[in-house]
Amino acid sequence: MYILGISAYYHDSAAALLKDGEVVAAAQEERFSRIKNDPSFPRRAILFCLQEAGIALSAIDIVVFYDKPFMKFERILETFYRHAPLGFKPFLKGIPIWIKEKMFFKQMLRKELRTLGRYDETHTRLLFTEHHLAHAASAFFASPYEKAAILTVDGVGEWATLSLSLGKGNKIEVLKEMHFPDSIGLFYSAFTYYLGFRVNSGEYKLMGLAPYGDRSSETTLRFAELIKERLVRIHPDGSITLNQAYFNYQTGLTMVKSRKWEKLFGFPRRKPETDLLPAHCSLACAAQIVTEEILLKLVHEARKETSATALCLAGGVALNCVANGRIIKEKVFDQLFIQPAAGDSGGALGAALAAYYIHAGKERTCRQPDRMKGALLGSAYTDAEIRELAEEENVPFRSFDNRRELCRHTARLLARGNCIGWFQGRMEFGPRALGNRSILADPRYPEMQQRVNLKIKFRESFRPFAPAILKEEAASYFDCLVCSDYMLLTAEIRDCYKKELPPGYADLEITEKRRIAKSDYPSITHVDYSSRLQTVDRETNPLFWSLLTAFKEQTGCPMLINTSFNVRGEPIVCSPADAFRCFMTTDMDYLVMENIIFDKKQCKT
Repeated sequence: MYILGISAYYHDSAAALLKDGEVVAAAQEERFSRIKNDPSFPRRAILFCLQEAGIALSAIDIVVFYDKPFMKFERILETFYRHAPLGFKPFLKGIPIWIKEKMFFKQMLRKELRTLGRYDETHTRLLFTEHHLAHAASAFFASPYEKAAILTVDGVGEWATLSLSLGKGNKIEVLKEMHFPDSIGLFYSAFTYYLGFRVNSGEYKLMGLAPYGDRSSETTLRFAELIKERLVRIHPDGSITLNQAYFNYQTGLTMVKSRKWEKLFGFPRRKPETDLLPAHCSLACAAQIVTEEILLKLVHEARKETSATALCLAGGVALNCVANGRIIKEKVFDQLFIQPAAGDSGGALGAALAAYYIHAGKERTCRQPDRMKGALLGSAYTDAEIRELAEEENVPFRSFDNRRELCRHTARLLARGNCIGWFQGRMEFGPRALGNRSILADPRYPEMQQRVNLKIKFRESFRPFAPAILKEEAASYFDCLVCSDYMLLTAEIRDCYKKELPPGYADLEITEKRRIAKSDYPSITHVDYSSRLQTVDRETNPLFWSLLTAFKEQTGCPMLINTSFNVRGEPIVCSPADAFRCFMTTDMDYLVMENIIFDKKQCKT
């Protein structure tokens, strides 16, 4: 049985293909179209999935979409009716699109599918699953657990913005939901917007900015209290009520009522790309603190409602790795699985899994460590294709027949302070580069964070970098209670590697804080001693593990900086051509694609 899952038309569209319940392939459309967070119909992603399986579209038994457009349309109509005549401008702007496309959604979807091959409606069924059920299925059915509590938290699906479910075997029972306009995801996005970042893509910047604020400072604590007094009421079970007098997303074209927020917090909305001030850091920190408080209450409620010992997380808010680290430390659950493609792209996979287990009623067998195959579910390329690219570009290269020697040579280059593009095997599914489409560097160099941020990634200098570390070494360097295979948890570096901070550190400007080394591994240690950790397993990614092992043998250091292979504003690279273009237009020193190494100095001569 072949099942194709699709997410599209909001942001970060994707496709995922199952064969008898096994994940054959999954990828975001942005990787092929090169449009960041591409919301369009995932035509290229679907074609890739079919090619990976070696089948035509006519072989698909079920196509399943990740939400129910009519229910979403109902929410938009009811929201307008409730607030009319407010919101008439955005309603007038959006309603023609909804009438033209969403009201005739099935016809539009079938038309799109027919452009990809023979689509036989008598053979291929077209199904729709609710948005939060797709999220829940993506986490639970991919997890290694027979029974688990499931929390899905995001901006909004059809009506639901949060769901608490119980997964058992091949069933998911929804126990509780929170509905629009109350939303933890939209609450966090409101601060993303007010602090000058882009909604639906800049939330991780807000998370990275938050540690520059002092959690115990008077300003941060005052902001946190103001948030809880004026903006959000937090209920004992973790559900929330947002004070809509301060928000604008229901009836306007912005997230918040900026004048009210300015009066509340004492400074205007930050314009994008302008300087970050201490007040911005304190507000980001306060927003993170309140979000963590909400999520921890939800986790306790999930344990109480389900009596399960394992927890599964999905939805865009599940990508908040700082909050995830707090959840681990609370020890409410014995086990935790977070879907690596927790956002809307993962909805494609969840929709397919829901169709297989819930709709088709197939038996489910749990598997360790999970069913995601390390999230390495995207496209791969051969040495022959890379050689062909080198010939087209007329550039020299060095080839290795022995992969062990390839890793040793690359480790030597890294140890000398070089930045390297690392392009290997199948592309990752989800927002994190996990060692197959990565930019790598030595974390011991104090200037490496600044260099990679400004001269390679072309992004804000305050942004932290993640360490990829050998799984067997992680506990010796970080205060981590569990493994973090998908880079979805933060952990604090061990005391023995910390450097003492100077007096008055908390009062320093953001640029001064960044310049001060926090540990013996300064380029992966954030301002609060934390790191967004990736633990690398020999079985899941043997080549990346071998590279880390070679680097440890040569330097004694079992970790590397691992950041996604892209520049600001672009998706992670997909093809060798994408990788070579990125390599040549940045300050990277070497590019390693499969068994082939390109040297920037030689490529430029």
